[in-house]
Amino acid sequence: MTDREPHRTGPRPPHDGPGRRAAVIVVLTLALLCGAVAAGYLWSFGARADRIRAAHQHQVVATTTGPAREQAALARSGTETRALAPAVWEYPDGVRRSGTVEVPARTPQGRTVTVSVNESGSPVRPTDGTSGRLLTSVAGGTATAAAVAATGSGVLALLRRRTDGRTLAALEREWEQIEPVWSGRLRRGNGPDGGPGTDDV
Repeated sequence: MTDREPHRTGPRPPHDGPGRRAAVIVVLTLALLCGAVAAGYLWSFGARADRIRAAHQHQVVATTTGPAREQAALARSGTETRALAPAVWEYPDGVRRSGTVEVPARTPQGRTVTVSVNESGSPVRPTDGTSGRLLTSVAGGTATAAAVAATGSGVLALLRRRTDGRTLAALEREWEQIEPVWSGRLRRGNGPDGGPGTDDV
């Protein structure tokens, strides 16, 4: 800075300071907390639902009356591949029932399998168990954390744009005031009020 350049004490140009880094950390922390809360809620909700379903389910031994239909195979994450096969079973005692049940893939005719039925004896899907609840909880918690982080980042971006706009406008106003003095235009020409410049005094 030369002797003719005034010292600028006005607003500084926008920059990424500690305040903005702290805001990002707060948003990420909030996203992780929300994700953890959502995962915990999904785990508790799934466990309660499994207990209610298990209370109304019964394990019975069924005998397949035909081979598993491979074209109807059901892929299940973390467990063996399942398929559908016709079978017969008895539930309640002495009541013979028949229907289509889930069995391991490639199960032949005449094989005995354990299936879950409800209180009326109809086949139902067994509970997902711990692995299923864990997968659901992790997926739900991750999705919640990502949503909160994205929303928080958007809010920070809007606030930053608004703040930077105000700062730049203030800089432009300050520059309009100091530029004639800094560049020497007031010394070479007229003053800001139409009077003689500083060089004419």
